[in-house]
Parts: sequence; structure tokens; C-alpha cells
Amino acid sequence: MSVACPCRRHPDAGPASPPLGPAARPPRPARSCGAACWASSRAIEWSSSARATVRTARGLKSSFLLWELNVISWNLTKLAHQSGLLQKLLQDDPAYDYDLIVIGGGSGGLACAQEAAILGRKVLVLDFVVPSPQGTSWGLGGTCVNVGCIPKKLMHQAALLGQALTDSRKFGWEYSQQVKHNWGTMTEAVQNHIGSLNWGYRLSLREKAVAYINSYGEFVEHHKIKATNGKGQETCYTAAKFVIATGERPRYLGIQGDKEYCITSDDLFSLPYCPGTTLVVGASYVALECAGFLAGLGLDVTVMVRSVLLRGFDQEMAERVGSYMEQHGVRFLRKFVPVEVQQLEKGSPGKLKVMAKSTEGPETIEGVYNTVLLAIGRDSCTKKMGLEKIGVKINEKSGKIPVNDVEQTNVPYVYAVGDVLEGKPELTPIAVQAGKLLARRLFGGRLEKCDYVNVPTVVFTPLEYGCCGYSEERAIEVYQKENLEVYHTLFWPLEWTVACRDNNTCYAKIICNKLDNDRVIGFHVLGPNAGEIIQGFAAAMKCGLTKQLLDDTIGIHPTCAEVFTTLQITKASGLDVTQKGC
Repeated sequence: MSVACPCRRHPDAGPASPPLGPAARPPRPARSCGAACWASSRAIEWSSSARATVRTARGLKSSFLLWELNVISWNLTKLAHQSGLLQKLLQDDPAYDYDLIVIGGGSGGLACAQEAAILGRKVLVLDFVVPSPQGTSWGLGGTCVNVGCIPKKLMHQAALLGQALTDSRKFGWEYSQQVKHNWGTMTEAVQNHIGSLNWGYRLSLREKAVAYINSYGEFVEHHKIKATNGKGQETCYTAAKFVIATGERPRYLGIQGDKEYCITSDDLFSLPYCPGTTLVVGASYVALECAGFLAGLGLDVTVMVRSVLLRGFDQEMAERVGSYMEQHGVRFLRKFVPVEVQQLEKGSPGKLKVMAKSTEGPETIEGVYNTVLLAIGRDSCTKKMGLEKIGVKINEKSGKIPVNDVEQTNVPYVYAVGDVLEGKPELTPIAVQAGKLLARRLFGGRLEKCDYVNVPTVVFTPLEYGCCGYSEERAIEVYQKENLEVYHTLFWPLEWTVACRDNNTCYAKIICNKLDNDRVIGFHVLGPNAGEIIQGFAAAMKCGLTKQLLDDTIGIHPTCAEVFTTLQITKASGLDVTQKGC
């Protein structure tokens, strides 16, 4: 049996498909005049599946009207086709090249693209990395894989191993050879691992029949985008829907010498030489994480801070992070900002002179460093992709895109996920979750939305800081101080005792809402493996964790996490929280 295209210009459009199941998507005929002909033929052939047909027709603007016709009667649908009404309803729905084009090959974009392909849609991913001012670029996978979470955590681990070597002598390990770190060996291993992930992403797209083009995407008109590759060749594609997942790139200071001589996190993880004496400018989690592992690898590190550490995080915890780093060799220059960077010597590394001024007065200082790493924030990559041509609104200052609760922009067929979203956490797992759920809503008939509340996160400083829920400052703003109870304590990891390391440095704190059965609304831990601790408690918080439930939980001894099952001292009591034993 064959399917004839309703326009009758294509008498044999291909083999007929079996009746539609509730989740099936019928293929287009091998030849047709577009969505109108295809939808019409399906409506005629399978009256019992008319609703599924309408749902799966790509980009149908009149699906509700079609559904109403089919509810009334199959005969009316047939009459609508014979009279030309059905074709008229669909005639303004063009045949696009793709059901979905995802702009950006990072974690959120790839998750969305692959999920849409699993649901039977024709998907294209456009991804292009504009080289940094130092010429650094990378492969498929976005910031997290190439210049973010993955290399950062691996280099953090390298630094922790250095500390473990120091501790090992206390545990009986003897070695006479001097142990030193080799930057080149580490970066080669890290980049080899990243390369394997890049290849894995490309293979995964191929297996799911997702088209991937290494080109820069720019809108030229509604539903149409121009893709420009590295050679300047341009090709245009159309799609029914678009997802913007272009992420962010590091911000520069805008002072003399910053782009010429400074590096950012885009460059650090593949730097072909050891950075040597390093000035880190900024106090974000990126700044402190990089400063932390560089110091842990034995380098001389200074952090220049304009205002506060870890803005947006709990400030008590942030100061404890900074204090630990300072005690372990990282210098902090508080209330200063660079005003000029000069090159004194070329080399790998060379020598740079940094002039800085106080944010509180006329004082100026100078310093000489081998490397200057800028980590002062990030800007969304949205301002050079033609969004103004189709009317997508962005925050002109940050480039962020405002969306509704289903990640939809003000232009109905354009969506966004990941770090480009305004007012949402800039975290890989959030982008992945949002991307998958978006695809399921668009193409799978699902309704679940991404939950941006109580998202756990970890700052991978030498002593890790994990948190979930409200900071103490924010909780006071929302609930008022008198309605909160804050439980806290210092603790001493057993692994640190024999090594004689830093008693009363690790810290645990929970913030409870007294008006809601002491529900835990803020969870904070500063200590080894904070990420492994916070993950399980974050799940408990989503289930409505209370202080009583923590008290009723049997702790695993001896672990760091068990401290949360024995918290008794409140801040309001003023009692001492220092520990005198394990």
C-alpha cells in the first residue's frame, strides 16, 4: 500500500505507515509538498488516530482547530479536506529544514538536542568557539567539559594529592626522593581526558541522528539562521523551534594590557607552561578555586579582591573559605582593583607589572607577576547572534535572556537554557535538567518544569564549601531573624587528626524555619569532600527535611557528614562550638 500526497502531484509518496500508537510519530512521506500535505494525508488515512496526527505534525499552528474538527466527527474532517478548508488551515505553516535547531554545544544544549532526537525529531546543533584573546579554543561540550568543571576538578584533585603526600609521612609512608609537581604532565593528562569527552559527545550525537555543524549561528529572520564556519562559509537553515544555549565567556577589565597580557579560565587549563607567580583578580568561585589549586601545586599566588569573597554565597562561610586559604599560603589584597598591566619580559611565563588602586582611597600599589589570571565575572554570549532581528529581548548589560517558567523567551518559538538565563543558577546539572525537560515538553507531551529551588552547589576551594538552599543573610531577609534557628558547629575530620591538621577549621551550619516545623531551608558545610556530603542532604531538603528528621537519623561513624545528625548548639545560645576530640 502507498500513501498519496493530497495535492495529487505526488501519486506515490512512499510506503504506508502502520496505525499510530499513542507515542508514535509517523514519518513524512518520501515526497510531499510539506506539512500541510503530510498532515492532510494522515488525517484522511487514520481517523482513529487524528489526535495523535495533529500532535505530531511539525509546527502546526492550527492544531487546536483540527482537534476540534476531529472531536466532532471524522466525516467533518473528511469534508474539510475535500472542501480545501484543511489545507487552508495549514497553508501558512511552512516546511522547515529542522524541527529544532539548538545554538550552543554545551551541557544544556546537547541534553536538549539529544532528548528531542530520542523523541523522533529532526535536530541540528550549531556550535562554534570564538578563540580567546590568547587564541585558546576547544571542542564540543561547552564550558563545563573544556574550560570549567572537569579540568577544574581534576586540577583540584592534583592539589589535594600534594597535601595527601605531606600527610602520608604521619601515616608511616617513607620516601627519600624529593617530590615535585610537573605542570606539563598534568595538563597533558587533563587535555587527553577532555579530548575523549569531546569525541564521546560527537559520537553520541551521531548515534541519535542529531546533525552537528561547527559553525557560528546568527538569526537573519524569523525561523531562519545563518551558520558561518571557521573559513567564513555561510549556510542558512530554518526550523520550527530554536533553543539558545550559548553559555558565557569570561569578562575582561577594560584596562590597558588586559587582553594583551592577561589570561582567563578559558586559557589556564591548557596553558603549555607553568604559570609561576600568579595574581588572580577577582573573588568569585572561579577565582578562589583557581587560586586554591595553583597554591596547592606549590605556586606563589595572590588574590586581588575588589569587595567581598563569593558574592551571593553565605558570607560567614565565604570568610571561612578565605581564612583557610590565607592560612595555607594564599595572599589576599583586599579593596584593590587593577588599573594597568604592563609586560616587562616576554617568555613562558614572562614578567608582568600590575598597577592597582584602592577602592577606598587614593592609595596605589604595584606588583610583578609571571601570570595574571582574570576571574571577575562572565558575560552571556548573546549579543552577536541577531536576536534583535527576530525581537528576542535580552538584558543589555549582562546579555542574559529573560524567560518564563518553561524557558520560553518573548518570541514564542525561541527558548533558552543554561547560563544565558536571567536570574537562574549557572550550573551544569541545572542546564542538563532544563534542556531535557524542555525537549520533553516541546515534543513529548510532558508537563514537568525545571525546579530552580534548593539547588546544591560546591565551591572546590582547598577546603571545599558545599551549600543548598538559603544563605543566612538571604534567609533573614525572607523570613526575619526572629523566625529562624541556626544550628552550627566546628568539627575535626578523623583523617586530619593523625596528620595534625587544623582542628576547629571545618564547619557545619543549618538554618531552620521555626514557623514551619523547623524545616531546613539552608544547609552549609565547609570540609573535605563537601560535594559528596551535600548531595544526599539536598535530596532530603526537597522532601521537606526538618531538624527533627536530622536528629532521628543515625549517623555513620566516623564520617564528616554525621555531624549534621548531632547538631545541638544554636547561634542564639552563644555557646562555644569548638571541638576538643574526634
